[in-house]
Amino acid sequence: MPDSTEPPNGRRHDKFERLVEVAHRHPPVATAVAHPCDQVSLESAIEAARMKLIAPILVGPQPRIRDVAAKGSLDISAFELVDAAHSHDAAAKAVELVRAGRAEALMKGSLHTDELMGAVVKRETGLRTERRISHCFIMDVPGHADALIITDAAVNVAPTLEEKVDIVQNAIDLAHAMGVAQPLVAILSAMETVNPKVLSTVEAAALCKMAERGQITGAVLDGPLALDNAIDPEAAAIKKIASPVAGRANVLVVPDLEAGNMLAKSLSFLAGADAAGIVLGARVPVILTSRADALLTRLASCAVAVLVAAYKRANPGKAVG
Repeated sequence: MPDSTEPPNGRRHDKFERLVEVAHRHPPVATAVAHPCDQVSLESAIEAARMKLIAPILVGPQPRIRDVAAKGSLDISAFELVDAAHSHDAAAKAVELVRAGRAEALMKGSLHTDELMGAVVKRETGLRTERRISHCFIMDVPGHADALIITDAAVNVAPTLEEKVDIVQNAIDLAHAMGVAQPLVAILSAMETVNPKVLSTVEAAALCKMAERGQITGAVLDGPLALDNAIDPEAAAIKKIASPVAGRANVLVVPDLEAGNMLAKSLSFLAGADAAGIVLGARVPVILTSRADALLTRLASCAVAVLVAAYKRANPGKAVG
């Protein structure tokens, strides 16, 4: 990996590096970049293009994009520009490019996530499928052997059991796209026993039974599981939990957005993890990055979108974004 992709704190995140390497097996994905009107978002698109991950179409006010490029000495001469009046218009026109078949992915620029997702979820002009739209963090946690998928910590605030079925299935399909043959899915709660007073434990048990009956496919599920006995074999052994998932989970399904947000940020700020982000369940993957992300993290988000797009081409019946 080039030195420019090194995290600023000097940590090497080998799992993200492997994601980028695997994505290079596929051609760059045509990506509509909505409102890349600051240096970070424009530079991210350019670097992802240089790394042959995406083929960006820059959508936004052309004078602003050109001004950002000039001030940052960024060369955008090779990229198509689609003019838009403002950020909302950029989001709408980026979605239009997907609907027209000209882009296989969306990428967030310097606009609010709500603006972009508002255009994505519009019933008549958006990119809805029969699946619930959901978000996955792909966490590169130092010292942990594999990448962890955490869902949903960004889109669905308090999902119902019905909505969690789609959230789980989206995450399973993402794991498949990333090359995980048999994802091990832990449905998280505060405890590992079913307690009628704790709704998340009841829903976890229901999700596992639904998987047994073929309503959720492609993975092994177990839950409820507390975080420690989901990812730590010793904790699972102490609790005497006999399960193929306990202690080995690579997909963590949280009860609600608050729990997911706290889990992801705890890993980032206390364990030194980096978090790539992707939205699934739409017609195409939606790349969500933060201005605070290291460059390698932003590239990892693009790499995940490449893998999802390739997975969709190989499995046209799948609804994963």
